[in-house]
Amino acid sequence: MISLQAKIRNIFGSKTKSLKNQGKIPAVVYGPGEKNFSLEVDEKEFKKVLKVAGESSLIELLIDGQKKPVLVNEIQKDPVSDSIIHIDFYQADLKEEVEVAIPLVFEGMAPAEKDLGGTLNKNMLEIEVKALPQNLPHEIKVSVEGLKTFEDHILVKDLVLPPNVTVLKKPDEIVAQVLAPQKVEEELATEITENVEDVAKVEKEKKEEDVVPEVPEGK
Repeated sequence: MISLQAKIRNIFGSKTKSLKNQGKIPAVVYGPGEKNFSLEVDEKEFKKVLKVAGESSLIELLIDGQKKPVLVNEIQKDPVSDSIIHIDFYQADLKEEVEVAIPLVFEGMAPAEKDLGGTLNKNMLEIEVKALPQNLPHEIKVSVEGLKTFEDHILVKDLVLPPNVTVLKKPDEIVAQVLAPQKVEEELATEITENVEDVAKVEKEKKEEDVVPEVPEGK
């Protein structure tokens, strides 16, 4: 479990902007039956930890000599600069299973894409699983090298999972497949047609709304 130093925060509200100038990020840690803590963490150190652990692996927060196993529950970012402005840590109960979305990492080259000119279609980029916090994987690797034809699919039941991890998806749902060139063109054409129809419908409704009803004389 990767560790991250944190300090109890005594600055709140608009004053937390001063933390940014010090290279710190305001944060909070909470969990069932636990006291909430307002914290500050070093921005550079947090980014290093996040790169390794992601939002699905346990992090050990070190707070004034205490060790708290947590998950990154939410990261708030500035809509303009995209910089991190606040972090929510969830203190996990190591005896209770949690539900978390795990990212899928696709590996290799599909023969149907390389040799037949198809396009790899990733139906899922992450997948919901249930497990004890300490058993959660950082990522799930998916090899696409078995997709040799346009009829081949990778299904949820084909995913290789660590022990004691349960997928919260139907086993026959498609994770990835290679679409034939014609199929890709048809889907794009359908999508464009639907978008044009939606725009036309909105414009028609707007014109109807803009029509001012005639008022009979004397009214």
